[in-house]
Amino acid sequence: MRRRYRRSRGAGSADVRIQGFRAAQRLIDLANAVRTHPDLPRDVAVPLLASHGESPQDLTETALSDTDLRRLRDAALKMTRILTETDTDRAATALNETLADHAAAPRLSRHDGHPWHLHVDRHDAGWADWFLASGALALAQILTEHGRATWGECAAPGCRTLYLGTGPGSPRRYCSTTCASRARVAEHRRRKRT
Repeated sequence: MRRRYRRSRGAGSADVRIQGFRAAQRLIDLANAVRTHPDLPRDVAVPLLASHGESPQDLTETALSDTDLRRLRDAALKMTRILTETDTDRAATALNETLADHAAAPRLSRHDGHPWHLHVDRHDAGWADWFLASGALALAQILTEHGRATWGECAAPGCRTLYLGTGPGSPRRYCSTTCASRARVAEHRRRKRT
């Protein structure tokens, strides 16, 4: 069981956009890590979670067991299905299902010197349920703010990196400017040949 009030960055806070983005970015980073390392080894998971503000005492082998890591990996795979969904209505339905299955009634929490913020994980939630509830809430906040799913899988040939696009302008299609440039150059060359 995950310690209830040790999380330093929950989904939602006084600045919903910033906190929601952090929880969503944690989700993207973990999902990409699982795509790169399907077994999600401890030496990949722990530094990643620490970079997103998880405390060292919550990342010990006692607090984050091998079973927790397997469940966390499975949760990331489940969320990957939402992150690759291109239809906003289907993404919203999947988010609602995830929240119904893994979230509890929203509650305000203030701990570890952080301001009041929203938690939707159950008090006895393990790592996987916490990850699913907070990740789904973060994506739901972003979807409602932007009116669409702003995340996805890179459209560049050969790249499967997941991204989170929350900026203004046209919907994002690539994980990086490198992939976007490479795709534009390839398309330009293809048109020149034909």
